[in-house]
Amino acid sequence: MLESLGSLGGSPWVYVIVSVSIVLDVFVPILPSGVLVIAAATTAAGTGTAAEAVGSADVTVHSSAHLAEMLSLMLCAATASVLGDMVAYRLARRGGDRFDRAIGRSRRLATAQERLGTALTRGGGGIVVLARFAPAGRSVVSLGAGVAHRTVREFLPWSALAGFAWAAYSVSLGYFGGHWLGTSWMSTALSVVALFAAGSAAAFLMRRPERTAH
Repeated sequence: MLESLGSLGGSPWVYVIVSVSIVLDVFVPILPSGVLVIAAATTAAGTGTAAEAVGSADVTVHSSAHLAEMLSLMLCAATASVLGDMVAYRLARRGGDRFDRAIGRSRRLATAQERLGTALTRGGGGIVVLARFAPAGRSVVSLGAGVAHRTVREFLPWSALAGFAWAAYSVSLGYFGGHWLGTSWMSTALSVVALFAAGSAAAFLMRRPERTAH
């Protein structure tokens, strides 16, 4: 993966691949969108570190371009995340009864939908941010908000916050991993472990109120 992304370094295709993966991830949660973001950031950071090590004609210009690349990747990932959320939200909102029946067949999804509606109504949409890190949580939240007919004003701001938080965290993991360890499988692996650790923590926090209630 690193070699493939490395060959596309500096190409707009990197952003296209990352964006498509993130948008589709809300419908197919098994897609490695987070891994792709980390790998892209790791490759860019490792390449920049190598260039500085051998000496650059203008380190300041190089560093500025490097920072711009990271910010662009972060903005790309966050925008694609919000776009995917809103597409799922709109589809679920229009297909209400069908999605409602599908969610109703799963106790876990029905409970998550109920908690989401309560949280958004009370202005406590932090659950949307947590769900962005939890495995399949983004799908449950986006589809649940649509089925429950939550308004765009209730859902969109939290979706945007969740997307930017997730993108910033993922890009930062890739950047620091690539900066410290270079472009290697180890740096990517450690960053992915940190990403999954955050997901596990988010899933635990989302389930905690349910345990307390029981």
